[in-house]
Amino acid sequence: MKGRRVLVIFGAADLYGASRNLIRSLQAFKRMGWDIITVLPYSGPLVELIEAEGIRIIQLEHGVIRRQVLSPRGIVKISGQIFSAYKQLSTLIKREKIELIYTNSNVNIIGGLLRKTHKVKHIWHIHEIVEKPKWFKNSLEFYIKNTEDSILCVSEAVRKNLSSIKPERLKLLYNGINIRPFEEADYDLKAELGISYDKILIGMVARVNLWKGQFYFLDIAALLHKKYPNLHFVMAGDAFTGYEYLYDDISRHIERLGLGDVVTDLGFRSDIPELLNGLDIFVVPSILPDPLPTTVLEGMAAAKPVVATAHGGATEMVIDGETGFLIPWDKNEEAVNVFEKLIDSPQLRKDMGRAGQKRVKEFFNQEKYLINFAKLVSEV
Repeated sequence: MKGRRVLVIFGAADLYGASRNLIRSLQAFKRMGWDIITVLPYSGPLVELIEAEGIRIIQLEHGVIRRQVLSPRGIVKISGQIFSAYKQLSTLIKREKIELIYTNSNVNIIGGLLRKTHKVKHIWHIHEIVEKPKWFKNSLEFYIKNTEDSILCVSEAVRKNLSSIKPERLKLLYNGINIRPFEEADYDLKAELGISYDKILIGMVARVNLWKGQFYFLDIAALLHKKYPNLHFVMAGDAFTGYEYLYDDISRHIERLGLGDVVTDLGFRSDIPELLNGLDIFVVPSILPDPLPTTVLEGMAAAKPVVATAHGGATEMVIDGETGFLIPWDKNEEAVNVFEKLIDSPQLRKDMGRAGQKRVKEFFNQEKYLINFAKLVSEV
């Protein structure tokens, strides 16, 4: 495949799970000898990492689907972006002799349109589980299955969610991470927070969103705090554009629950290995199915017990009772009972952390991802 050109389309420039996985996909293309042109809708911390790989970037608003654009005004705006991007990328495909389009995430629809009109091979890499509204799910699946040459799914949960597409068209490709930074991290988070070393730190890292579980995390924290005064809770993550109002909602919820002294909201952090190293228990409290949350793998790589809600891809990563625990996404009291096992036993935290790290090394390592990615691309 030496010298072939691939157009990579992505809908963000942050440094959360899907963005970090994009970097691994780009590295796989590089290893295969492809020349890569990456399209991002705006600038952000992801740009620096891609440029460090020596990969060309085009910043172009290409019509990224977000929930807030599903309104008459939003549809008009996104339609204009798609029309403009289509013209520019059509010219690029012809000029650069693009042979493959790789669309990372189903929120980026421009790649499918280019495939239909330019007859260029197209790979969808799906990271999302869409359940509602039903009309949108059905429309999106219809579009995907009519604009694909291959569909890569990050988990079995994603494959099952794409219920109208023939199973043989859906290829399972688990994410993989570089474990070394998490093994080597050594950071005193308690010193940063200014809290005593006998405190047990329970934390989550996620985009601030209605379904990522920040409010559920705080509800559980309130119940735990009543019984265990030696706990401190940490939240990290910033919001998608348009969801900034949630910062104030979260702050009010913290005050309403009386957690002002025991919850620290760190906002956006890029030093995730160090942050996780400083925790005692890591939580992924999504209230809707999370396709394959990379933070689960990162928490396990950092040798921390992971407590995750029992739906989506988390059920394929966390072995309940061995590497952590799976909890309900809507029952605070049941979740609290699970946390108590870890709070009461430092040895259990250590044993589960080690088991989780071993599991990531065996099944979710970066090298395995690079090999499997190359194999699936070669099939196309």
